[in-house]
Amino acid sequence: MAAILEVRRLGRTPYAATHALQEELVAQRLAGAITDVLILTEHDPVITLGRKSRALPAEPMEPMEPMELGGVPTVAVERGGEATYHGPGQLVAYPIYLMPEGRRDLHRYLRDLEEVVIRMLAEVAVEGTRRPGKTGVWVGDKKLASIGVAVRRWVAWHGFSLELFTDLAAYKSFRPCGLAPDVMGRLSDLVDLPPANLLFEVLCVKHFCEVFDLELPPIPPRPPSEGAGLLPIWPS
Repeated sequence: MAAILEVRRLGRTPYAATHALQEELVAQRLAGAITDVLILTEHDPVITLGRKSRALPAEPMEPMEPMELGGVPTVAVERGGEATYHGPGQLVAYPIYLMPEGRRDLHRYLRDLEEVVIRMLAEVAVEGTRRPGKTGVWVGDKKLASIGVAVRRWVAWHGFSLELFTDLAAYKSFRPCGLAPDVMGRLSDLVDLPPANLLFEVLCVKHFCEVFDLELPPIPPRPPSEGAGLLPIWPS
């Protein structure tokens, strides 16, 4: 039987609050208290600096120590990779995923996350591709999805972001993932999109379950409505 995936749709959140939630869920997953979880959110503007970021100051920073970069709140975090931006108009997905035996390969995990995004894009007739030696998903010469993860005793956390309606000017103050700022693209420039993230949240859940062989929990039975089973009383 496939393992169960719990989905948490948080709406728009401050980055620090969602980071704290991830840490809490990772501890619970390591303890065996919960199943795998997929967090779906959209952040207030923030730049996060991965462990390889060239935007980090000369002195090492503690994770989540605040600073600013180009006037945008900025934090160093545990994930791999370099600097990226999160903000309105993005879909951000954070899987809290215990890699089962047989899938304990970080490179495979990154490629599987890319596969989730590629399948999501295909649902709206957009061809996403990979770039040799780089992590993420591209459409033509534009990067639409950024990926950065951390792993603690085979529990993966952090995840990926997909540019839907993002204001790409936010990338102008730094080099996202070490690349030129104008490499970033957004899906709304390629296809007409509904005005909210719900469609892509649904597609993310669908394809995450398919790629990682997971299932959603069964829908609980609907409680009987008041008076169920009684014959109607007709007016005389």
